[in-house]
Amino acid sequence: MKEESVILFDGVCNLCNNAVDFVIRRDRKGVFRYGALQSEAAIKLLAQHPLPANLDSIVLIQDQRIFIRSGAAIRIARHLGSGWPLLTVFLLVPAPVRDAVYDWIARNRYRWFGRKDSCRLPTLEEQALFL
Repeated sequence: MKEESVILFDGVCNLCNNAVDFVIRRDRKGVFRYGALQSEAAIKLLAQHPLPANLDSIVLIQDQRIFIRSGAAIRIARHLGSGWPLLTVFLLVPAPVRDAVYDWIARNRYRWFGRKDSCRLPTLEEQALFL
């Protein structure tokens, strides 16, 4: 499996699913592939990389490197159209500060945005983009 640019996300989180939809619409070059963290394919892929236990954050696997939390989100924005690459300026902010904001949103995501009973299923048009 080619894994240069894979986004792994919480498949039952409404915020995460909406973020994936957002990225799919703006990824005009087809840079990314997607998978729910809960999927068998993602679990196998993650087993190949050293990561924190109980990971429930967005994960970007790009060119054999792993990025999580705010680092992943900012690096994903780098590849989107319009002005989204401008968000890379936030890489200048120390990761502990960025991740504190990210973690606050992540802790509240189910309460604010809700959750699904099961993981997101790609549409027929999206199937080739998912692991």
